[in-house]
Amino acid sequence: MKTRVQTLPNDIALLQQLLLEQQALLEAKDTELEAKDGKIAKLLESYQCLLKQFRLAQNKQFGRSSETHPDQGELFNEAEASVDNPDEDNSDDSETDPSTNSGKKRQPKRQPLPKNLPRKQEIHDIDDDEKQCECCGHQLVKMGQDISEKLEFIPAIVRVIEHVRLKYSCQHCEKQGTQSNIKQAPVPSCPIPKGYATPSLLSQIITSKYQYALPLYR
Repeated sequence: MKTRVQTLPNDIALLQQLLLEQQALLEAKDTELEAKDGKIAKLLESYQCLLKQFRLAQNKQFGRSSETHPDQGELFNEAEASVDNPDEDNSDDSETDPSTNSGKKRQPKRQPLPKNLPRKQEIHDIDDDEKQCECCGHQLVKMGQDISEKLEFIPAIVRVIEHVRLKYSCQHCEKQGTQSNIKQAPVPSCPIPKGYATPSLLSQIITSKYQYALPLYR
């Protein structure tokens, strides 16, 4: 409420009382403003805290994971390292001859699985009807075998499965000098061609990664 100069009393005591009342009003307004400033400061602090939590949650859900491994992207990436690669026998010769090694990129060679792991052999043989030579009809004789290793996961047990594929050839055709027919059991099916992982191992990795949120390198 504004007071005009013309309406002010001439009495000094009344003027002092009015000044005291105005001073009390100003102090009350200052106290009210300080309270509002404190409330605004608390709201701003709460807002910053919530904003920080939101950004952390957003980064955790959509950002890059901190639990990464440099070789994580190469897990089970063994398609280029074929066991049956015919150029592997000549890899040592190419190392000694720089002229042949200059224009070629050496293909990586897959390392064997550790020998200390338990192993179980699964023998894959061809049918008895196919053990006859298509050229002369004689019985085929076993000439060798190919062994490929796969990793199988059993809860609390990791073992290597050796797939033994028997080979058969016709000795009669070899003696006669004609074309030698060789038969062998087909390669067992695998989720990842030429890879180590079996369906049980892949299911364990997928479950650990997407259900239990464990990083791949664990």
